[in-house]
Amino acid sequence: MKIRVNERIVDVNENITLFQVKSIFKPDADVIVLNGFPVSEDISLKEMDQVFLIKKGELPPQEELEYMMIARHTPGIYERLKGSKVGIAGLGGLGSNVAIALARVGVGHLVIADFDVVEPSNLNRQQYFIDQIGLFKTDALLDNLKRINPFIKIFAYRVNLTPDNVSTIFAHCHVIVEAFDRADMKTMLIHTVLEKMPEVYLVCRLKKEKKKKNTNCI
Repeated sequence: MKIRVNERIVDVNENITLFQVKSIFKPDADVIVLNGFPVSEDISLKEMDQVFLIKKGELPPQEELEYMMIARHTPGIYERLKGSKVGIAGLGGLGSNVAIALARVGVGHLVIADFDVVEPSNLNRQQYFIDQIGLFKTDALLDNLKRINPFIKIFAYRVNLTPDNVSTIFAHCHVIVEAFDRADMKTMLIHTVLEKMPEVYLVCRLKKEKKKKNTNCI
């Protein structure tokens, strides 16, 4: 008989019980979730039941976490996300939220860049915490992203982006997200990427009448 244990399909004996599965796969588990519901009593399992065995406060091994991520996507999607490299220019209300979402969905490489610090006025819309006020946004967001997924690779640059360093910092990125507040910085990034990195997809906002043909702006 086949069941799922922490999203991994395993072969078990017919009529195996929940507590027997726990004793085999994770004896120190504090929480048992069966088919989406926490349970505290022993139950006989059936074909393709889904069991999560959780030890409170424990970081799951990378392989186990990846099985969980794979189960949340259609076949092949997780592998593609894991192999993707996304750059984010600006870590304010848009950039910090994009970074958090990409980390949760399983993008494997993030390049984040900003020179600003966390201010009290940021906390109503940006992905920072009150005890991070005064920290550089790159440092604070790096910590928050690692709490969500400690296995993704993150490259953080505390720098003011210019036409001279954009192509170096975001080298090898498949996608760059423009998340600036200032119009001049938006213009600089768009022009630099289109000129020096034409193969890269750029997520940005362009007025419809100004959008150039044959560009990778999304």
